[in-house]
Amino acid sequence: MPITKRLIVSPLLPSSSSLVMLGNKFSTTAITLSPKTRCISCSIVRSKLSPNVGGSHVEKNKKGKKIEHHLWKRRDSAQSGQKALALVRTICELPNEKEAVYGALDKWTAWETEFPLIAAAKALKLLRKRGQWVRVIQLAKWMLSKGQGATMGTYDTLLLAFDMDQRVDEAESLWNMIIHTHTRSVSKKLFSRMILLYDHHDLPDKIVEVFADMEELRVKPDEDTVRKVTRALRELGQEEKRKLVIKRYGLKWKYIHFNGERVRVKTSVWEED
Repeated sequence: MPITKRLIVSPLLPSSSSLVMLGNKFSTTAITLSPKTRCISCSIVRSKLSPNVGGSHVEKNKKGKKIEHHLWKRRDSAQSGQKALALVRTICELPNEKEAVYGALDKWTAWETEFPLIAAAKALKLLRKRGQWVRVIQLAKWMLSKGQGATMGTYDTLLLAFDMDQRVDEAESLWNMIIHTHTRSVSKKLFSRMILLYDHHDLPDKIVEVFADMEELRVKPDEDTVRKVTRALRELGQEEKRKLVIKRYGLKWKYIHFNGERVRVKTSVWEED
């Protein structure tokens, strides 16, 4: 059966490129129009283009290697890493003053067409690894003031920085904002972070409050969080509630020292930590 060719010619140009349909495949053809004879000569230039639908199509070069052509440019991750390093270097050399740090951060973004969120997030991660908690707080607060980076990851890093810098009041203000703004989307990790913060600063009543919110939102705690909550309830003298928490969530393991080593063993439901 002969292959039917359907030819589409642009009427705007005397010589142009168009598509020839060969069955269900497309080929690019070069079209030459003769004004005297009004005939059309066609020569196939490129054939078997991939009919993929989406942001790219695939071709093969002379060696048979696939070449992808994207309709958009991929962001250069290496460039954002260099920006992050430069930012960390800059703010670490500044005095510990809010005006100086915020001024440097504003200058850093002055010529950007869009907020460099990826570079800022990488800088935040670098500062966290280096234990620069004051700088972490300053950078995270600046990002949030610009309406950027309001994610559970940023909140977790900021709460950790508040914990390490002994700024419990600020951590509590941030937590109240998170719990009232995001409510149903607060992660288990963030609840555990806040309970850990209160545990570090010996605030058993606050631990119980956070755990109550956790239960109300039906977020199941991990075993370490359950241990902190049961310890807090024991300190508050609420033994019945403590037993109820253990019964509901269970404590399958405990750690003991045996022959100079810390080993994990199974525990009964009512056994002490």
